[in-house]
Amino acid sequence: MQTVLERAKITKRKKASDFPQELLDLLDSYVHGRIGRRDFLDGAQKFAVGGVTAAALFEMLRPNYAWAIQVPEDDKRIKAETVSIPSPQGNGSISAYLVRPANATGKLPGILVVHENRGLNPYIKDVARRLATAGYMALAPDGLTSVGGYGGDDEKGAAQFQTVDRAKMQQDFFAAAAWLKARSDGTGKIGAVGFCFGGGIVNQLAVHMGSGLAAGVPFYGAQPSAEDAAKIKAPINAQYGELDTRINAGWPAFDAALTAAGVPHEGHVYKAANHGFHNDTTPRYDEAAAKEAWQRTLDWFNKYVKA
Repeated sequence: MQTVLERAKITKRKKASDFPQELLDLLDSYVHGRIGRRDFLDGAQKFAVGGVTAAALFEMLRPNYAWAIQVPEDDKRIKAETVSIPSPQGNGSISAYLVRPANATGKLPGILVVHENRGLNPYIKDVARRLATAGYMALAPDGLTSVGGYGGDDEKGAAQFQTVDRAKMQQDFFAAAAWLKARSDGTGKIGAVGFCFGGGIVNQLAVHMGSGLAAGVPFYGAQPSAEDAAKIKAPINAQYGELDTRINAGWPAFDAALTAAGVPHEGHVYKAANHGFHNDTTPRYDEAAAKEAWQRTLDWFNKYVKA
């Protein structure tokens, strides 16, 4: 009988269920910088059975960006460009990927798309293109701009991310949101969606912008303090994976703070889903949860940003 790891080795598109949860939890620690690569490989050694090495497991768990192309870069429905946005309170400027519907008439609502802790990778750019096909002007900044920008490799991107002043990077995203909101071809209403680190930035944007943000959808993002949450005016629709207990632990207090502040909000926890379940480039991707969460995202923005 094949082990789950042997099945994972031959599966073209690997799933979380192909791997032991303990291994996925170990990966989560590595991805978020709590352990190094050597520590991950040492920990993964116990799962290296049936001719599968720890190094091979690591390769199986790495992102495969071919899986994430839902809207090709040359899709005729969109037009895209790279823009540079001034950020005087941050790192001076931030580069961003701006995508709009190709045949749009009139002013467009905007959505800021905030990446994970690895920079503006192909997955996040595809998310921006998906939003453009839904009728939005989507702006996806690269928080790694000050250290040369995302270079095409998530592992290197994660290392770069650790070298950027976090407070200044947050100001870069605030500047990008203000730039998007002020565009003459926009309606002046913007929302924000973000993943992991980006989910936390969405929450902080809501604190920072107050009623200036029309809606926020943080995916598995760190929650603000109760004191900061009291400043939020934007409707929040938070998305979580059931197995992501580290992030989920902050939801009850955030929920209570938003309720006390009278902020329209929802929180959704997807059964048996991991942190990163929306990222369709890794085995942690959960198709059912990702599709349901994305539909909720579009419905939320259509209600509060596009309406």
